Amino acid sequence: MRTATATVIALTLAAGIAAPAASASGTNHTVNGLWRMDGYGTVLALGHRTYQEYQTTAVSCLKGDTARRTGPGTYTVGGDVLTVRLGRDGDHATLGAASAVGHRKLVRISTLPAACTHPTPKDPLTSFDVFWQSYEENYPFFAAKGIDWHAVRDEYRPQVHKDTTRAALFDIFSRMVRPLYDAHVAVQDGDRVFAEGRPGTEVPSEELDAKVKKFIKTRDLANAPYRRDFANGRITYADLAGGGRLGYLRISGFDGYLPDEEASYAAQLAELDRALNTVLTPERARHLHGLIIDLRINGGGSDALGIHIAERLTGTPYVAYAKRARNDPTDPSRHTRPEPIPVIPASAPRYTGPIAVLTGGSTVSAGETFTQALIDRPGRTIRIGQPTQGVFSDVMERELPNGMTAWLPNEEYLTDSGRTFDGTGIPPQVTVPVFTKEEFDKGQDSAFDRAMNLLGAGH
Repeated sequence: MRTATATVIALTLAAGIAAPAASASGTNHTVNGLWRMDGYGTVLALGHRTYQEYQTTAVSCLKGDTARRTGPGTYTVGGDVLTVRLGRDGDHATLGAASAVGHRKLVRISTLPAACTHPTPKDPLTSFDVFWQSYEENYPFFAAKGIDWHAVRDEYRPQVHKDTTRAALFDIFSRMVRPLYDAHVAVQDGDRVFAEGRPGTEVPSEELDAKVKKFIKTRDLANAPYRRDFANGRITYADLAGGGRLGYLRISGFDGYLPDEEASYAAQLAELDRALNTVLTPERARHLHGLIIDLRINGGGSDALGIHIAERLTGTPYVAYAKRARNDPTDPSRHTRPEPIPVIPASAPRYTGPIAVLTGGSTVSAGETFTQALIDRPGRTIRIGQPTQGVFSDVMERELPNGMTAWLPNEEYLTDSGRTFDGTGIPPQVTVPVFTKEEFDKGQDSAFDRAMNLLGAGH
């Protein structure tokens, strides 16, 4: 139990938060108050109408996301719904986002960190220190990538001084993180963004997606008796020639399912269900003898939408993966307790037969977590193509004092054996070229043809 002193009341009221109510036994009965998140370097200030995030490091505290309260323990930010559930003792809680999988544990605290009670200087050197410290405390993969982050600081910090221009500082930050070759790492200053994918791969773009979609339509689906686009063009389904025994499902992302860029997660989920209900009719679910799921150009999005699709592809509950985050700023080997992410068979019509999953280096983020969610799927599932990009974590957005933004991962997605695929990507079981220049020039699609062969087209 924490007792609300006059100091705590003053601080919480200054932050727009009412002091938490307590029963005679001392148990708090409201989520209002101050909370520290296990991992994520975050403190939350929750009030009757407000949600305020503070992004903390050993050297800084900066305000992050804000949200409006829409119900008891629920808050809306950017079209997503955040839910805070209070534990029995009133001093522990969990935070979940509708568009994400897993939960974050919260512990009630009595006061804001001292750094949150005064402004952080905005000079170049302070911004450098916050940038470096944000990665030092949260990035999990320095050792795996062979990067000495302390040596990086020693090299670049002497180049920063009070007169360092914004453009020069942006270039310094970019050079610092370039060797990570991590598609979930980025530096942003307004419209200027630096990001670097895994060498030898191409990060998805609208142009690449349009090129591949046209190629597949004219080459692979030319004789399909049925073909239809859904979800703002992000999903394509086709019955393939050969008696309609095989189906083809192309998913180019797990967001953007509506033309409105501000569409809520709930609206996108409803749009996905409309597509799945049209495709996976009871008749087709019984008739199909094989399904090709094409994720070769997939820019990611919501992990939860991927799990939602996986629930239409099994008749047996199973665990997709377990999720954990770094939770010790000084020890990168320490993590939150892994949380298993279940796949529960949907009550709607399901397809449970053989699946061929097509992947490549342009399969990114939620495209990869969906691929991972199918690894232990009951039934025959085979991966064909090239390794995925190798980035799985939710992306941490860290504001810098000068108004720039750093993006980085801090989580791992574990297999049943405790393995992660960060950096290397998920390997295929059958390796063939994916959208190489030679394949385009010759009008070949080796991954699609191999999937057709392995699933037994025409048999």
